[in-house]
Amino acid sequence: MWFAQRTRSARAHNPPRFVRDRRIDSIGPHAVQGPALPDESTVHFVLDLAVRIGEVQMSVGAGASDATATIIAVANSYGLPHCEVDVIFTSITVTCHRGVDRPPVTSLRVVRSRSLDYTRLALVERLVARITRGRISVREAHIELSKITTAPHPYPRWLATLAYAGMAAAICLLIGGDAAVAVSAGLITAIVDRIGRLLNRRALPFFFQQLVGGALATGAALGLVASGMLGAQKPTLVVAAAITVLLSGLSVVSTVQDAITGYNVTAAGRTIEVSLMTAGLIAGVVLALNVAVRFGLPPQGLADQLTFSALRLPLQTVAGGAAAGCFALASYATPRAMLVAAVAGATGAGGYSALLLGGIGPIASSAVAATVIGFSGGLISRRLKIPPLVVAVSGMVPLLPGLATYRALYELAVERSIAGLPTLMLAVSSALALAAGVVLGEYLAQPARVGLGRLERRFAGPRMAGPLRPTRRRLE
Repeated sequence: MWFAQRTRSARAHNPPRFVRDRRIDSIGPHAVQGPALPDESTVHFVLDLAVRIGEVQMSVGAGASDATATIIAVANSYGLPHCEVDVIFTSITVTCHRGVDRPPVTSLRVVRSRSLDYTRLALVERLVARITRGRISVREAHIELSKITTAPHPYPRWLATLAYAGMAAAICLLIGGDAAVAVSAGLITAIVDRIGRLLNRRALPFFFQQLVGGALATGAALGLVASGMLGAQKPTLVVAAAITVLLSGLSVVSTVQDAITGYNVTAAGRTIEVSLMTAGLIAGVVLALNVAVRFGLPPQGLADQLTFSALRLPLQTVAGGAAAGCFALASYATPRAMLVAAVAGATGAGGYSALLLGGIGPIASSAVAATVIGFSGGLISRRLKIPPLVVAVSGMVPLLPGLATYRALYELAVERSIAGLPTLMLAVSSALALAAGVVLGEYLAQPARVGLGRLERRFAGPRMAGPLRPTRRRLE
């Protein structure tokens, strides 16, 4: 009896959990309401600003995790603590929860255009840094973002064409060509780029642009051989350099980053895009080879595999740096970013060649060299206020398997040999190893660069754009 009375007394003073919850809920929604949010017009303004910033990042090739973290950081900086972000490759949706008594506010933005402009990305990064540090109001940030997105490219288009030509020439030297072959590759790549620009103005789908580019590069190289201006086996190097340039614009790094960080829908969309554009390039090269055979101008054979030696190591290092710097210039990067990208490309090309000299296979060598690029770029870029994405993508460009891709297509289309399938798989594996290595290097660089803050713990995985430190909350 004494125990029963004691129990009833305890229950009276300490009711069960569900009873307490019911009592609190009966008070009203304001009992569980968080801190007061800005007015509704400011909420719409902040969400529009955050979504537009995420759109700029996605359009230049940033990962879905980067865009998500940036949007949440911007929203938190302006007093919106409860936001959910959904990124699905071509659209960004942000919802701000305002409590149980008011409906949420949702903003949607469609990512329609994709173009490389790393200067625009760097300016947006600086704007995000000012926002998260509380140095700019939401309306001033909106005006600044409009100026960034409507400003023309920092360099004229013809300079980007020359940069692509220089990139092709440097890659030719990297894979064993001489000066004449490098000049030929540069001229052909410049022509392909100008024609691609014309087709882009006509709104031709990128699949057909890649097809035309692959066919023009291969056909022009075979035409030079038929005219006697190039040696018998020189078109292999020219076409390989052109293929590398056409592959450089694909978002392979972002695709792997999205897959690793758990954004599977976005990763699947990027995978389809990369696969389709690669298929267009393959179709163009195969078409040109078959047309050459039909008109009695059979290709003269593949060039011999490049023999790596310590004597060529300095040349390959310089060529790798030149190729990476030219790609950064063609992508409208800032001068400081071009210099860092050139250093990263030289480091990657020299490290890859040294590993091959040491007897390590091409796939493992690609992965290790790319990891070094991602790690060093992740450490240096933030200190120099450069987006790590610029250094990562530019640094791995000289190592793209353009030569292996052309060899595989030649063996399949001309020699009709099943040996082309293993070569093609080698090319695909090397490209994936490069992308995964860059992402891994950036992931390893994060703890060394800064302590993992709250934002980093929430978005586990590598980050190549957007803020890295926890943001300070700021009310309008």
